[in-house]
Amino acid sequence: MDNNFEQLVSALPLSSSFTFGIREITYILEKQNIDLSSSFIFESFESLVRLECWAWKVLSKDSYQWINQPNYLTLFHTLALFNKNLIFNYDNIKDGMKASLLIPDTIDQINDIFEQINRDKDDNGPFISIASVWFDNLALFVHENPEFDTSPIICHINQFIGQNYLMTEQYTFYLTQLQKPKLPQSIFTAKQLFYIKTCSFCLSAHLTAKAQHFLYTAEDILHYVGNDFVQIIEIHSHIIDMWSEQFLTCITHLIGFIAACCWWGGEKQKQINRLFHSEQIIYSYINSLIRIISYKPFYSHIKAQSSNDDTKLIDFCLFSLQTLAQNQDLIWFFRSKISVPDTLSTIAELSIHDKICLRAYIILGEILCNERLKDLKIADNLSLFFYDMLEHAWRHPSKSYKQIPIFHLLRGFLTLSKIDAIQQKTADLDKIPLFIEICDEYPITFDILWALSFNSDIQNKLRSNTAFMAKLVHLAKQCDNEQMRKMTHGILWNLESSHQDRGMSEFSEEKQFDIMISYSHKEKVLCKQIYDELTKAGYRIWIDFDQMHGNVMDAMAQAIEQSNVIIICMSEQYRRSNYCRAEAHYAFQRQLKIVPILLQKHYKPDGWLSFLIGQLLYVDFTKHEFVRAMKLLMKELQTEQMPEILMTALDSSSSTTSVFSGKEEIPLKGPLSVPLIFPKNMLDWTRKNVHDWLMENNLIQMSQLLVDCNGSSL
Repeated sequence: MDNNFEQLVSALPLSSSFTFGIREITYILEKQNIDLSSSFIFESFESLVRLECWAWKVLSKDSYQWINQPNYLTLFHTLALFNKNLIFNYDNIKDGMKASLLIPDTIDQINDIFEQINRDKDDNGPFISIASVWFDNLALFVHENPEFDTSPIICHINQFIGQNYLMTEQYTFYLTQLQKPKLPQSIFTAKQLFYIKTCSFCLSAHLTAKAQHFLYTAEDILHYVGNDFVQIIEIHSHIIDMWSEQFLTCITHLIGFIAACCWWGGEKQKQINRLFHSEQIIYSYINSLIRIISYKPFYSHIKAQSSNDDTKLIDFCLFSLQTLAQNQDLIWFFRSKISVPDTLSTIAELSIHDKICLRAYIILGEILCNERLKDLKIADNLSLFFYDMLEHAWRHPSKSYKQIPIFHLLRGFLTLSKIDAIQQKTADLDKIPLFIEICDEYPITFDILWALSFNSDIQNKLRSNTAFMAKLVHLAKQCDNEQMRKMTHGILWNLESSHQDRGMSEFSEEKQFDIMISYSHKEKVLCKQIYDELTKAGYRIWIDFDQMHGNVMDAMAQAIEQSNVIIICMSEQYRRSNYCRAEAHYAFQRQLKIVPILLQKHYKPDGWLSFLIGQLLYVDFTKHEFVRAMKLLMKELQTEQMPEILMTALDSSSSTTSVFSGKEEIPLKGPLSVPLIFPKNMLDWTRKNVHDWLMENNLIQMSQLLVDCNGSSL
């Protein structure tokens, strides 16, 4: 067959008056689209290159010469399907070979095609439909293989689309049409789908691949089309069962495009603020996305690859939610959506699309507190799924798993690694050697190991690896990269017990500082105000405004040792900070008076921070005016530590039942709980069992010292 195919391709005409071989080539490609034989591509590669070049040349010629020839139209549609199969199948064919078949040779051909689209007065013309499919395939290829986004041809296509189709009145006209609840099928013309589907998809693939030197910024694009998009999704997310196939493809690629704009380049918060002008709009958008991913009929259409609109829709919606969930000011809103964890768990468990599963798990890791993760038993499935992907990616020559680069996997796991349940599962699965193996090539792994090293079982595993310990000591002393030194110092701090014995006699000595303020740099502005007020009141304050250099762990330890009190500025970012966690733990070990204050609206301490603060009062700066909150803080600084009172916000206006501590009313927690039941064998105790037993027996300080211990580690 290959000799016959070669002869047929060699004889292909450039004039529609000759149709020799057109039907025969179509027949061969139709059979190949069924067989999906890699041997055909290897054996006929040069002929396929000539065929693809011929197709681009014909497309770039005046279409009137061939557009009414049924044989030509059939061949183009068949070749387009062949190209789509080439993208998603044939794993044993290198991506470079695929690129040489799919990407055209010259920019002039692209310009000629765009010129014909612009000249075409028939909004349903067959040429626009065929050209759209060709550009769709290029976008699919870049979406699946972002490393080819730097191709001059791909860059030119997207620059042209951005300037001549996206930022135009025609594009916004089509968006305005889509804002009506009832959409007549007549609006879904070939030209409308080219603008809304093809152009949006090309640009989203381009921007997601971190396009450089694009004509417009994300803020420019969102300012131009954002309001219309928000209206479309708000209206139609309530009537999903009425969506037509054409509207499904429009909304899918619009969601993907807007998600790419919010994610692409620069400070993501600026893009989000540009798209959503108020909190209510962003809450409404999140609700719209939740309604879409909760629509179960989509689930049965999810493929293993992004080859249909249903799969892309769920992927793009999760991509959007993932970006928003990484905004820590929105986590409380996600947590208020009771059905979301179950929906995401169902998607992760049922989907055969690995990127969709990964996104669902990452969102769960972002929005769920430690205890909720345990309740849903997500940590086990998440860990097994992630480590399977990571190991495959590490062993694969491309350092990726099904087009997901290992760096993206590690970046996604960085937040998850701070969750106690994930840390323990990592220890149980004995995956620390894998991270140690990876760390030389991917420095982000050191940050992950720093987070994991708060777990006592993982500490033992790391200490037992003498080669890795020697590497840490060397990097801490010799590495030129300051961030790397900070991470290695942090790991060593967690692994070395020497700091626990640092000059405890110094407690009786005069301290250099009255108060140390421990905070995440995200809250720097408010902390500076607090610092100024405390300084005016005569307190000697230690606070790091300049992000210390050198051995930050030693500097932190010295500051704690020279202070009497530590103010812990609670927020989601504080809980996630490895440095803040080490700082707070050491302050507790040194028996400093701990005064927690809440700086992030809606945040409720969880995980290690909840255990550490446990029974202490906190001042809520999000609930009170600043002056009132400072008065409450001043009073708390002047009182003796009372470790047995319950953790709650200081609030003199509370209407709940109260006990009195000095002049402040302290609301009580809820009713007494039923007696706790523990496993008979202490080796089976979880960390929660250990904590609950210590609290039940009034061993409060011990519970905080043993925060990472389970029954076996005791």
